[in-house]
Amino acid sequence: MENYVVSARKYRPDTFDAVVGQSHITDTLKNAIRSGQLAQAFLFCGPRGVGKTTCSRILAKTINCLNITPETEPCDECSSCKSFNAGNSLNISELDAASNNSVEDIRNLIEQVRYPPQAGKKKVYIIDEVHMLSNQAFNAFLKTLEEPPSYAIFILATTEKHKIIPTILSRCQIFDFNRIQPNDVARHLEKIATKENVEVEEEALQLIGRKADGALRDALSIFDMLVTFSPDRKLTYTGTIDNLHVLDYDYYFKLTDAFLSRNHTEALLIFDEILKKGFDGHNFIVGLCEHLRDLLVSKDAATVSLLELSETIKEKYKLQAAQSSFSFLMSALNLASACELSYKNSKNQRLHVEMTLLKLSHVMAALSIPQLVEDLKKKD
Repeated sequence: MENYVVSARKYRPDTFDAVVGQSHITDTLKNAIRSGQLAQAFLFCGPRGVGKTTCSRILAKTINCLNITPETEPCDECSSCKSFNAGNSLNISELDAASNNSVEDIRNLIEQVRYPPQAGKKKVYIIDEVHMLSNQAFNAFLKTLEEPPSYAIFILATTEKHKIIPTILSRCQIFDFNRIQPNDVARHLEKIATKENVEVEEEALQLIGRKADGALRDALSIFDMLVTFSPDRKLTYTGTIDNLHVLDYDYYFKLTDAFLSRNHTEALLIFDEILKKGFDGHNFIVGLCEHLRDLLVSKDAATVSLLELSETIKEKYKLQAAQSSFSFLMSALNLASACELSYKNSKNQRLHVEMTLLKLSHVMAALSIPQLVEDLKKKD
């Protein structure tokens, strides 16, 4: 039986051009390599799963490539690239600071730095989760980081830059990685699905992108899980919301229609159906706030681009936004936000949400009162 490799490893980028959503960093690194103006210490920081370690390895591989291309991408043919791909390069060392965070570990690293590369151009040291180093280890590392040998380059990676002491930060060239946008995640997953012969729906990929919250590695893990669940290797929107236990957009569209038509009975029945499907009341009210926010954004053509959704669902938002007044959406969002803030302190949480739904169902009536008063004044 063939060994299974998860997508996060199988499709890990091996060139700068293959990195998703970090062009501001990859372009800068390529220009630095092309011009020969590489710093001797880099700090890659940002949330999990956005490509910090991947870019560290690509940079290390590119620096040592013996046949570097004009596009500053590794050739994969020279002895240096081959040894890197095989995992036995003597010029590139990785240290996991989460489990090697003592002064002794750093002293061992400093001892290695003393010896120049036997083959290749540079010795590159990648220290992952560098914020886990102890203060003593940081202080032991300072002198080497400030005045390393000409052949040594340090690449530090962290998810928590604020935990790194200022004296280390001042010695590094700092790169901040972005969260990856759901649209970029969806496009990347679509390419992988094509290679894996998986049939996908765009809405399903967009949903995975939102669920991953900017982490491409998380998105790939979700993708693998959903493909495993699917017997016919098809990713549908319906199957995705069922497997991820996510509330369908349609519930919120139907709820908003009930609010606009002042139908509190329908609103309560929809909430009851949601609870019977096993969804948490707090997640429901958070989702309602997000839905009302997306409707507000959809009312102006200039802000529609802020929606991280497929074109099909964007059209549904535009249509419902056109039916909703700005006053209604602002009032509804205030009520929903207040419910969300006080939800955990409520003794009867279901009743707390139901009271909010009743209020939301009569927002339109409340907004019409000033107009009724004005009409009565005119009649008098």
